[in-house]
Amino acid sequence: MDASPQEVTQLLAAWGRGEEAALAELMPLVCEELRRIAHSYLRRHAPGNTWQTTAVIHEAYLRLVRQPEQEWSGRKHFYALAAKIMRDLLVDYARQREQLKRGGGASVLDLETAATIAQERTAELVALDDALQELAKRDPRQCQVVELRYFGGLSVEETAEVLKVSPVTVARDWNMAKAWLQRELRNL
Repeated sequence: MDASPQEVTQLLAAWGRGEEAALAELMPLVCEELRRIAHSYLRRHAPGNTWQTTAVIHEAYLRLVRQPEQEWSGRKHFYALAAKIMRDLLVDYARQREQLKRGGGASVLDLETAATIAQERTAELVALDDALQELAKRDPRQCQVVELRYFGGLSVEETAEVLKVSPVTVARDWNMAKAWLQRELRNL
């Protein structure tokens, strides 16, 4: 179902004011983009996990509707928050798997290479989240740029619009954050 960006923005504004009917109208309009974000994230960052795209979307939806009333700056802001929620869900899942792997009551089995690769990717996801949390302490805007660009799939211009800064600032923050994250992840 295609909707204009203005229609989505109007429904977000209505939902932000507490109009529950707006949420019911909004979700079918944004579902396909949420599916794209979730599918992309699962494919790139969480191979071997047992979650399906639909399950991630449903969990993200449940967290989104629990958000306190807020003023949405538009659909890009909404998608960026949805992408962050999806990332948080998958990081939580990865942390739980890491706990189990470290003896959480499960017996240790020597499985095929695919299982080993999946565990390594889980550890990478957790390490990336830890590094992003540290970056958020050092430079919150750079962390937001990473979340919007890398996890939310927004362009430099779209990220600038959401953060209300210039595209040059976003590009500079993006480059600095990538360099800092690469250095941090190499040191692990």
